[in-house]
Amino acid sequence: MKAVSVDVEPEGTRCGTVAIVGRPNTGKSTLLNALIGAKLASVARKPQTTRHNIAGILSRGDSQIVFVDTPGLHLYGKRLLNRMLNNSTWAALQQVDLALLIVDRDHWGEEDEFVLNRVREAARPCILCINKIDGFRRERLLPIMARLGEKHDFEEIIPVSAIKGENLEALLREVRRRMPAAPFLFPEDQVTSRSQRFIAAELIREQLIRNLHQEVPHSLYVEIEAYRDTEDLTEIAAVIWVDRASQRSIVIGRQGGTLKRIGAQARRALEQSLGRKVFLKLWVKDRADWQDNEAILASFDSEVI
Repeated sequence: MKAVSVDVEPEGTRCGTVAIVGRPNTGKSTLLNALIGAKLASVARKPQTTRHNIAGILSRGDSQIVFVDTPGLHLYGKRLLNRMLNNSTWAALQQVDLALLIVDRDHWGEEDEFVLNRVREAARPCILCINKIDGFRRERLLPIMARLGEKHDFEEIIPVSAIKGENLEALLREVRRRMPAAPFLFPEDQVTSRSQRFIAAELIREQLIRNLHQEVPHSLYVEIEAYRDTEDLTEIAAVIWVDRASQRSIVIGRQGGTLKRIGAQARRALEQSLGRKVFLKLWVKDRADWQDNEAILASFDSEVI
């Protein structure tokens, strides 16, 4: 994936943080990956794919922008996990220089309104990003932009297609203009604050989400038990934890077929990300009610962003 370039001016370095926020399934993670030019966050056509604040670092010329991809804010989750995800997004909003609110071109509902209210409460400047404009006629888009513009005093309203890469240059120019004059936070060649172990778990979980029934992906998490680089390859051992014993058979599949398929797809994704051969070993275990276990959930964001 090709990284997007940023126009810069000789005025000293700019560096700031941007929270990518929105309800579930608006394309936040796809946008992060497209902006950075690397696969950092899980992407799937299912809600609540993102469970962590994932920082992507874009350094070009004299500017560095730290994008924070956040879990989708939602209204109705009752589990401790759901509350933790909302709190994680709220914490990110309170610490950044700019909010980037991602909405779907065809939908504005109560969850979108909920997210906008949190942006207002955080008192952060906000750019509205209308996603999924690919194949959408401009004459149909202008009324949507006008209608949404009445909801808040947005810094800008920018339509994009994260999946096609449309209009991302314009978005980056507006984001950069609002970054404060400051030294870089990270080395120029660093693209994320997350470790390779974390990225590995995310890539494995992405394949689980893509391959399993609707209800199962939200009842599992991936724990990297071992991660070792050798001269010839990277060896990774991971445990897939599910809520109930009955879900183990779903993940494993008949004669282990589902788990083998997921493992092969995850290995290819890992090799593409790491640029080297990967040996991947997966196990499936059950742990009841992990979604309400404070110790487990606390480990989710043990890495500092």
